Amino acid sequence: MFITLEGIEGSGKSTQIPAIAAHLEAMGHACVVTREPGGTEIGRRIRSVLLAPENTGMDATAELMLYGADRAQHVSEVIRPALDAGKIVICDRFCDSTVAYQGAARGIASGVIERLNEIVLGGLEPDLTFLLDLPAEAGLSRAWHQIASGDRHEKETRFEMEAITFHGKVRQGYLAIARRNKERIRVIAADAPRQEVTAAIIAQLDFIFFQNC
Repeated sequence: MFITLEGIEGSGKSTQIPAIAAHLEAMGHACVVTREPGGTEIGRRIRSVLLAPENTGMDATAELMLYGADRAQHVSEVIRPALDAGKIVICDRFCDSTVAYQGAARGIASGVIERLNEIVLGGLEPDLTFLLDLPAEAGLSRAWHQIASGDRHEKETRFEMEAITFHGKVRQGYLAIARRNKERIRVIAADAPRQEVTAAIIAQLDFIFFQNC
């Protein structure tokens, strides 16, 4: 099974993933936890370019292609081999991020993004996605607090530096994706306390796994 977590900056994806992995492993499932961008050594180099705050002048199409390059390497090197080995893959961001950020927020045509994903993914798509949703203002405030406290790297703040209107467009883009993919995407209210968010995700996981037993 391929599980992805999506959401705006500060939505809590990286906080929730260890709890998800621990729960599934306690159920007897082998898990691989990864992320985008940067799930491979090549991807980590691409990540440093994509997220560096000094790269504010990056062209939107260049940004899109860098994410595509990162994802192509990630799918080939990490995700497909793990799935072929019967493991559960849990990924912090995947192709929905591209639709929300480069599509809804940057304004790149959906047909361009769809074609790139066809080339990069070769038919692969998540089985289950948790969209951690909260207002853009709340997410961005959390993100900057985490940066100030050292929980997030200050050298990876290019997107946090975007205007609040950008983050609002990303959020609305995600919600539109969720409306189009109701079977795959479970929207979780991420402005609740962390333990409540975890409990909501675990409840959904248990329902899905027990339903499929």
